[in-house]
Amino acid sequence: MRSRWVGFSLALICGLALGAMLSPPPADAVAKEIIQIQQQVSILLQTQQAMQTQMTQSFTTLKTLLEQALDSTNRLNSTMGALQKSVQDVQASTGARIDTLSSQVQGLADGLEDLKARLGKLSDQVATTQSTVQSLDAKISAASGAQPPGTANATAAPAAGGPPPPADLLYSNALRDFMSGNYDLSQNEFQDYLRYYPNTDLASNAHFYLGEIAYQRGHYAEAVAEYDTVLTRFPNSFKRADARLKKAQALLRLNEREAAVRELRQLIRESPGTEQARKAQAQLRALGLRTR
Repeated sequence: MRSRWVGFSLALICGLALGAMLSPPPADAVAKEIIQIQQQVSILLQTQQAMQTQMTQSFTTLKTLLEQALDSTNRLNSTMGALQKSVQDVQASTGARIDTLSSQVQGLADGLEDLKARLGKLSDQVATTQSTVQSLDAKISAASGAQPPGTANATAAPAAGGPPPPADLLYSNALRDFMSGNYDLSQNEFQDYLRYYPNTDLASNAHFYLGEIAYQRGHYAEAVAEYDTVLTRFPNSFKRADARLKKAQALLRLNEREAAVRELRQLIRESPGTEQARKAQAQLRALGLRTR
């Protein structure tokens, strides 16, 4: 740019000199005008140099600010990465504890429902027993105290290969051992229940808790199979929503993300507004996905 200004100044001086030659003014006037032009050219050159210096300083300052911004961005990215990892670790740890607590709460609820059912049946049995006793008393009184042969001190002795344990007793024992963390015994009892009573109302619960035991032990593929049994064989089971949610969580543990997402969205469609559906939505958001 400086060379352009110099060229312009020289051209201007030459033009003035040529004009002076064509119509020569007085010598003093020419000399004075040349001196003024030289002064203006000198001022222009100084101004140009000052502008270049200022631009250089501004560029240096801008470059420094840009480098500082890049350094700050890199540090922020590093901090965000560490923070994200910490959050994921906390979520994983908290999720495991919540899963265990949720299983225990569900077990308590099931135990309460089972207890209510058993109390109702016991009440019926007591009424039936009282009626039978009254009938026997009446017959004994009518027989004037005679006792049929073989009835004294009779006891029910189970024969080899006799009937299985009562369904309610077997299920309640299995659920009790599950709640106390005695998974080996609970697993055997639930399996016995399914062997003797595979089609009762509580059979789907037994499959669900076998899945829970497998999940707690880290046998996620086995857990998925048990949860899937609840979904495919027992369409009306009240454990259906829980089984689909836990199936999705087990699939995530197996790194089968797409299958898990399908289960979570299916749960939201099947059981909208439920606690299980809200958990499914939260899980999808944690995965960075839409909830529909």
